[in-house]
Amino acid sequence: MKTARITPACVIGAMGVVYGDIGTSPLYALEASLGAAGAPTDRLAILGVLSLIFWSLLIVVTLKYVVLIMRADNEGEGGILSLFALVQRSMTAGNRWRRTIVMLAALGAALFYCDALITPAISVLSAVEGLQNLDPETAAAVVPVTLVIMVALFAIQSRGTERVGRLFGPIMLLWFLVLAASGVSALLRNPSVLAALSPGYGLLLLGHRPGMALAILGGVFLAMTGGEALYADMGHFGKKPVRIAWFAIVWPALVLNYFGQGAMILSNPTAAHLPLYQLFPTSTLPLMVLLATAATIIASQATITGAFSVTRQCIQLDLLPRLRITQTSALEHSQIYVPVVNWLVLIAVCMFVLGFRSSDALGAAYGAAVAGTMFITTLLGMQLASAQWRWRRWQVFGVFGPLMCVDLVYLIGNLTKFAEGAWVPLTLAMVLFSIFMIWRSGRRLLRSALRAVAVPLSQLPKLLAGVPRVPGTAVFLASDPKHVPTALLRNLEHNHVAHERIVFLTMDIARAPRQDPADRVRIETLMPEVYSVTARFGFMETPDVSEALKQCRARGLKLFAQDCSFFLGWHLVVPRPRGGYQGLRRRIFAWMQRRSTQAAEFFRMPERRVIVLGTQVEL
Repeated sequence: MKTARITPACVIGAMGVVYGDIGTSPLYALEASLGAAGAPTDRLAILGVLSLIFWSLLIVVTLKYVVLIMRADNEGEGGILSLFALVQRSMTAGNRWRRTIVMLAALGAALFYCDALITPAISVLSAVEGLQNLDPETAAAVVPVTLVIMVALFAIQSRGTERVGRLFGPIMLLWFLVLAASGVSALLRNPSVLAALSPGYGLLLLGHRPGMALAILGGVFLAMTGGEALYADMGHFGKKPVRIAWFAIVWPALVLNYFGQGAMILSNPTAAHLPLYQLFPTSTLPLMVLLATAATIIASQATITGAFSVTRQCIQLDLLPRLRITQTSALEHSQIYVPVVNWLVLIAVCMFVLGFRSSDALGAAYGAAVAGTMFITTLLGMQLASAQWRWRRWQVFGVFGPLMCVDLVYLIGNLTKFAEGAWVPLTLAMVLFSIFMIWRSGRRLLRSALRAVAVPLSQLPKLLAGVPRVPGTAVFLASDPKHVPTALLRNLEHNHVAHERIVFLTMDIARAPRQDPADRVRIETLMPEVYSVTARFGFMETPDVSEALKQCRARGLKLFAQDCSFFLGWHLVVPRPRGGYQGLRRRIFAWMQRRSTQAAEFFRMPERRVIVLGTQVEL
């Protein structure tokens, strides 16, 4: 959803979609940070942690993301892959940093996926744990209840989120108002906690406990884990509504609640366990548990749909093989469903819940992946500021240098939790990164092998000379507009005929999120009744052959799906016998290539009119 006019509905909607992750951090962030400090009821620990949380929200989330990084919007879209596409467009061909940028983007996307795996688990667990405040004997029910919620949430994904999404904003607005009100109530009873606004307390805590400093910072980072998500989701509403929501409601509510929790713990040290729930009287706790559960479900929903969007971007940017993608809304193009991703994420989330069993234990695993993504975002931001924004070198290092140092400190702080659980998301991220790079390098090898045997378009008149023509229109999907599609070569080889009208259709994925429909297709006449059509789609769009044909008709080339035969070339990759890592990579790529979704389904072609002709390619 994009709009040039800022409305209250946009601001409230942004709270539901963009701030679900960071908005539920008060459920667990302060408790985890105080636990890392080693003395959760110590006055210096409380004031020091609050000081670190306040200044981290100011520097990392407010200044870095909301003010600076959100400037790097790719035609309104955000996120690390949009930033990667933007950086790529600003780099000249043959740039020596090009491969490094690709690797950074692939690693960032892999780390972002891991965030989507842990956020639902830690968020819903932390909310359901509020049952323990009602009745300690319900502790055994926390994990089963969480699993039931998770299974139900993932089960409804195929139906789309359009209706549920309308409730996201109002529920999250209520959530932030409750956070602010409960924090103010506790602050009024012990306003001395406001001394933590001074950065001195944070520095004093780190100085007094140097052996715990990195662990403390790793705990404090949990208060900022939604920073990358708000940048990734800003395309739904635009920069201004997202910024207004942050400055007017979200940031003040978070700060007030964190300080309210701290004020309460200073007055009552026994409230250090699940401090957010301790802010409420027993009579209102059931309602608060319900509201917290609803808020964490919303936070989980945002990360799940984010994983779907990132998957589509990875496919379009050639980091993943084609997967089946279903559009769940006729109006909102961003609402999609990716079955294989949905069920794999569900399995991973359930394993996290069963393996860690509490939000406190999951806190050790959470953060490392997000910290890595944030660090990579800063690196890509530096490149963009230098190449596209034309900042001078001293400006780039003067602005991004301190931010990089802060990111690096938090990354190292989260790595101190490696043995306690951080190794799990980092290992998963490295597996995903390897998959991305194997697929990308395999695709490069495949294209090179096909070019070596390809027939240039200049040979087309010779190929068609004397070939009998049959009635109708043949549309050949072409991967390279400069060469004759392999499907045409196989058709001539086996059938010895050609259609009266021939169209070579190339589906080109642009480095922009969306393509203007007015410039969707470009038509070139190669020979009488032989045309080359290039249909351009953005990496946030699903390529659609029917849409391409519609735009062709608008430009005078009358193509109707019901009158066309669609020919596809299927490349059967066969890895040559080869040992070592390179041989393994090619075998894995061949396995992925064979199991990728067929082009007919991916490009939304009328499957009853599709003919597939195979070509074996050795790598």
